[in-house]
Amino acid sequence: MAGPKPVVVTTSPGFGKHGRVPELIAARGWEFIRCTDTSKPDGGLSEHIARADALVVGLVPVSAETLAQGQNLRAVVKHGVGVDNIDIPACTAAGLPVCNTPAANADAVAELAVGLMFSMARWIPQGHGSVTSGGWERRIGTQLGGKTLGIVGLGNIGKRLAKLALGLGMTVVATDKYPDEGFAAEHGVTFLPLEDLLARADYVSLHVFGGEGNAALINAETLTLMKPGAKLINLARGEVVDLDAVAAALEAGTLGGVAIDAYVSEPPDVSHPVFAHPNAVFTPHSGADTKEALENVGLMVIESLDALFAGDMPPRCLNTKELAAR
Repeated sequence: MAGPKPVVVTTSPGFGKHGRVPELIAARGWEFIRCTDTSKPDGGLSEHIARADALVVGLVPVSAETLAQGQNLRAVVKHGVGVDNIDIPACTAAGLPVCNTPAANADAVAELAVGLMFSMARWIPQGHGSVTSGGWERRIGTQLGGKTLGIVGLGNIGKRLAKLALGLGMTVVATDKYPDEGFAAEHGVTFLPLEDLLARADYVSLHVFGGEGNAALINAETLTLMKPGAKLINLARGEVVDLDAVAAALEAGTLGGVAIDAYVSEPPDVSHPVFAHPNAVFTPHSGADTKEALENVGLMVIESLDALFAGDMPPRCLNTKELAAR
């Protein structure tokens, strides 16, 4: 006789909605609960976590307190790459594997970074606003070819972005905690310390994890190291950038522009002065929001859940060694 249906709870707005993923979830017969009520701090997760066999995580934090409520939990799976909102040691202490979906959305994020560079280089949002408001303000922009892109974090996303930028005729420099010298040599990317990268780059694109080590990585001091008029892109996490310092640098004219897709709180408080600056471009944490990327991420999550419910260790488990040592 078949056992009860596994209960899958998700705090991700996008999981289970794209490509083949909804059909595959339905075919498996899981009880599927989405906790994305924006009127509640945890999206409603606390109301359902006690019944969950698996938790598919969006941006809602997963703490030891969350796990204590999940008596039936068997795994925590991130619908995406960044796991800085998951307390992995607490998961390990609870015997829970933590998985993610590396590289599944790398193309999508890298392409948005290029789009944001074009937006700032050619004043695209400003031109749109001018025409639709009945004006005809033609601004002189710049080309990306021949400019230098500094990539902070040359992981899966950073590498995809580097290839795209090189294809546009840009020079690429990078910094990374664990530099892939082979990739750099093959593609003509130069690794530099962060300070030297900031001084050299016309565009700086951030692709690092959040968390304590990268909090306010771009701050008042590091902004002074940037080339005058250079432009900043944050497709990482909100806490990586000090918005007060960015607003001040924009106002002073030392920072030529900023494009931001990630925020400390989402949606952000738009009363902050940075949101009123004409040289700033904002997107609603949509770096990974393409049909292709969301399907890829969803398929990888399903692969992890299939393994879990079959009694196997899920693939791409981030704490396998730690669990084995318990």
